[in-house]
Amino acid sequence: MSEQELRAVRLSKLERMRELGHDPFSVERFPTTHSAAELLAKFDEIGPEQEVRYAGRVVTSRPMGKITFCHVSDGDNRIQLYIRKDDLGETAWEIAELVDIGDHVGVVGKLMTTKTGEKSIHVSQLTPLSKALEPLPIGKEKDGQVWYGLTDPNLRYRHRHLDLIVNAEARTMLLNRSRIISAVRRHMDSLGYFEVETPLLQLEAGGAAATPFLTTYNAYDLEVKLRISLELYLKRIICGDVRKVYEIGRVFRNEGVSNRHNPEFTLLEFYEAYINLEDVMEIVEGLFRGVCMDVFGTATIQPIANGPVLDFSKPWKRVELLGEIERLAGVKREELRELESARKALERCGIPAEKEHNLGGIIEKLLERFIEPTLVEPTFVIGYPIETSPLAKKAPGDPRMTRRFEGYVMGREICNAFSEINDPIDQRERFEQQLRERAKGDDEAHPMDEEFIYALESGMPPTGGCGIGMDRMAMLLTGAEQIREVLLFPMMKPIQELQGGEEA
Repeated sequence: MSEQELRAVRLSKLERMRELGHDPFSVERFPTTHSAAELLAKFDEIGPEQEVRYAGRVVTSRPMGKITFCHVSDGDNRIQLYIRKDDLGETAWEIAELVDIGDHVGVVGKLMTTKTGEKSIHVSQLTPLSKALEPLPIGKEKDGQVWYGLTDPNLRYRHRHLDLIVNAEARTMLLNRSRIISAVRRHMDSLGYFEVETPLLQLEAGGAAATPFLTTYNAYDLEVKLRISLELYLKRIICGDVRKVYEIGRVFRNEGVSNRHNPEFTLLEFYEAYINLEDVMEIVEGLFRGVCMDVFGTATIQPIANGPVLDFSKPWKRVELLGEIERLAGVKREELRELESARKALERCGIPAEKEHNLGGIIEKLLERFIEPTLVEPTFVIGYPIETSPLAKKAPGDPRMTRRFEGYVMGREICNAFSEINDPIDQRERFEQQLRERAKGDDEAHPMDEEFIYALESGMPPTGGCGIGMDRMAMLLTGAEQIREVLLFPMMKPIQELQGGEEA
């Protein structure tokens, strides 16, 4: 039967329900006494005498003459219903027979155990609460295995409501993302940080190296940018003598899409006055430990089956960037002092160097190729070049490097932190250098932000700050391989633009 024919059958069933005096879409509420999990867990305590009220979506149905067995899911768990014609009466039974898999129903009844030993609800009253006009891709299940379910990733991401209904693992992963963000918020609040909100639309989108999205502010006839970071506004709040601030917010970077990158993503940034880079490391360690305990009940997790065990209960490993490059790539520090020698070293390592115009870019290319894949256990990589760190303090004794670290777990960058520049003269010089890079063709070089410079000139205390991508944190802790797995509604190409099976 075609989809159109199936839809027509369901519409005819809806019409017949209405003829029998019940319109499922007219029901506004159905109070329940228990969830499926509660009914199953407290089955003996509730007993067979107490009346229960339960509601959910029909996910299986087995008509057997004047008896029907079906499973109804409330999203998190499901329980079997035992429905008998003699208990409902003629009209109610006919209405029950018009219920399809995918419909929502509410039931009143008492608990019972079937002959096969399955805990069930013996239904005395059944109320259809909605009619699914489209057949759902609910797979066939037997002995814990499922066939014919929703497996196509593009369909799963495009029609996320179906994914939530039929794929328990996907549902758990997506809901755990929300639990992780809530746990982050609770943890930061417990440390005394103030949660704030900063503008999404900005005249200068700073705080990161990225191309912004552009839009028009009609009221002022201004071209503005969607923010690419939270950093500069949060540090202006620090300049206002608010000692601890954080924000969890959406940021937008008009760049490519990959398994780990999405142009629209959620970022946590926090800043605290009178602390340095090492203090921030301890805060990051405590945050991951606290979130794991909150969400998973343990600080030692194995996100991927048969994958590495991650122990967030202990301090993270700490390594120095140039030392690791020398150890793993065979490139000595001295080779990275001048651009020409650094280019030659990069070519020797098999990486094209013609597009690299500064030492910072070369050092980070070596990091990506040789170091990142080795960083499986939680690790802080410390000491980044000044060219790629325009907002971090210079390292004492080596003005080419900065007081910056990135945190890595399972080969993925998970956070980025600085001892923040609070010298307005140094910061202006860094911005001016970035403008020179932009003039050479680097579209992602940092813009000049006079408002931020003015705030620094009013005085900013020594400050430590950190940014953590919430999408990447969710990927790490849930074991997701692709960023779309932890986004409820990732951007997809319109169906009419897809050709020849091209992925969205």
